[in-house]
Amino acid sequence: MTAAKLSVNINKIATLRNSRGGNNPDLMKVALDCERFGAAGITVHPRPDERHIRYADVYALKEVLTTEFNIEGNPKEDKFVKLVLDVKPTQVTLVPDGSGQLTSDHGWDTIAEADYLKRLIARFQEAGIRTSIFVDPEVQLVEAAAWSGTDRIELYTEAYAHHFAQDRAAAVAPFVRAAAAAQAAGLGLNAGHDLSLNNLAYFAQQLPQLLEVSIGHALISDALYLGLENTIQLYSRALQKG
Repeated sequence: MTAAKLSVNINKIATLRNSRGGNNPDLMKVALDCERFGAAGITVHPRPDERHIRYADVYALKEVLTTEFNIEGNPKEDKFVKLVLDVKPTQVTLVPDGSGQLTSDHGWDTIAEADYLKRLIARFQEAGIRTSIFVDPEVQLVEAAAWSGTDRIELYTEAYAHHFAQDRAAAVAPFVRAAAAAQAAGLGLNAGHDLSLNNLAYFAQQLPQLLEVSIGHALISDALYLGLENTIQLYSRALQKG
């Protein structure tokens, strides 16, 4: 197995920029620096209120990025669907966020939303965009995700991160089962949310099927102390330990 790829979520850079207006820090430069420092991809998650990543940012990033571009968001917002179809990123990750939600906190009910997801995913795939859907680590939901025709799933890892310090083996066990179900169903496997330098290497070791992680908050926070280049390389090494 090759090491999973690191996609850096740059939402927090946009949050900092927006807090003072202007263009400091320069989002485009940071994204290109992340690529130069070894990131295999860039992730953004625009929300309807544009409180961090703006829709204009997404169009601008498409023109300069040379690695994989992953756009996350709620496809029940028509503006988001149009954005993705216009930009045609490498991957779209579908997340069932509410319009005012602070951060993602649950995956899709792939059983109840099966027909909707199937129709939507077909639209993106027809445009040549790889699709991934955000899913909780439950075997039944993973199996249902396969019916939608999605290329990949992204396991929502907040529960793993929350329980890691108490009992890492117990914390990762549901994800190991979900990963096996994804592999059996022919689904590619991504993961994200609250993964950090503390818990990433063990997660990657236990899920050899892992293809990609998207990490933003923890990575940008670490970069305040460790520097962006060093931090990206440390996260990449943690994935290689898997």
